[in-house]
Amino acid sequence: MKDMDEAIRNGLGKETNPSSVVKCYITYVQDLPNGTERGKFLALDLGGTNFRVLLIELGENNQFHMDFETFKVPSHIQTGKGTELFDHIAKCLAEFVKKYNLDNKTALPLGFTFSFPLRQVGLTKGYLNSWTKGFACSGVVDEDVVRLLKDAINRRNDVQIDVCGILNDTTGTLMSCAWKTPNTKIGLIVGTGCNACYVEKLDNVELFDGDKSKPQVIINCEWGAFGDDGKLDAIRTIYDKEIDCKSLNPGKQRFEKMISGLYLGEIVRLAIVDMAIQHKLFEGRLSEQMKTKGAFGTSFVSDIENDTGNFTNTLKVLSEMGINDPSLVDCANVRYICKCVSSRSAHLVSVGLATLLNKMDEKSVTIGVDGSVYRFHPYFHELIVEKTRELAKPDINFDLMLSEDGSGRGAALVAAVASRDELPSRTNGVVKY
Repeated sequence: MKDMDEAIRNGLGKETNPSSVVKCYITYVQDLPNGTERGKFLALDLGGTNFRVLLIELGENNQFHMDFETFKVPSHIQTGKGTELFDHIAKCLAEFVKKYNLDNKTALPLGFTFSFPLRQVGLTKGYLNSWTKGFACSGVVDEDVVRLLKDAINRRNDVQIDVCGILNDTTGTLMSCAWKTPNTKIGLIVGTGCNACYVEKLDNVELFDGDKSKPQVIINCEWGAFGDDGKLDAIRTIYDKEIDCKSLNPGKQRFEKMISGLYLGEIVRLAIVDMAIQHKLFEGRLSEQMKTKGAFGTSFVSDIENDTGNFTNTLKVLSEMGINDPSLVDCANVRYICKCVSSRSAHLVSVGLATLLNKMDEKSVTIGVDGSVYRFHPYFHELIVEKTRELAKPDINFDLMLSEDGSGRGAALVAAVASRDELPSRTNGVVKY
């Protein structure tokens, strides 16, 4: 926690930011939803192998309607040219706009969730720092991704879209929960990747050069890179080191590699293989599947930990992995390995959350959470709550709230809040400006 706190403070400092591994990117999102947002808004949510286009309609009394389509990013596009990626996105966006008969004379406001490390210099300007999650498109790193999207839309010249804000999925999660619960001050993602954002006082953000009349701004921590300077070496295992060394980005995102869904199953697989080689599991027998990198999905970890006393799920998973007739002791040990790996993941998340809660020192905070690991692992929520309570100051009350489609709804809400500040809204028969 001490190291995490120092890394965040370094990320916020003018002198210390360039050398800090936790970059604490300024999102330029300063206004949270207040319930007066009205109208139709588009959202584009790009964060992995699938992306979504959403149409969100906000009405009176928190009324909310959403339509969306999911589109694939083919693997050749994930590692091809950046222009091809954005042309593909623009094509899908145009299809969506036509399908829902949205092609109108005025440009539609769009919020763009871009769930990769982003250095923002304004609400609608953000430069990609590095690709993660298996993406490696050329010509995008150090470029403004909003401009790349706008260029692709302009090349088509068949839809009118106004990109009102770019954000990552943590900011979207925070915004989505804040729409319902105003004291939401932290957004957390534990899915394919892991990251958090939080509301910081402007006085502590030395690099901020936006609207200083507002007291706060959301900071995107990008804490997945915590430990890239060696600060986590004392707790990294041989399995962590092997995963890092064989990943697409060796030496990068070391904290995330100990926590997120992209890696948990593989950590478990490496531990199982190691124990079998030492004849501590399956009498030393190993299948080809179990020896195959990436074959043990993180969903298997959740399935195994969901087991009751009879090991039905564990036996099923092991059978799928080509391990037949394991003993009950083997099943218990495999479950124990899963428990160790997922508990460590949850406890590392708690370290980050408690550090943010203690730094903000607000007495009541809702933490908006999203991501497949948090949603589907049977004990992840309890593990985080228990450890965060232990580590946070005793007078801080916090709740974890599952975000309803944070990255999509949150993006639309960023567009809605930006539009709310420009347009009059009618509330209770009074026009407010």
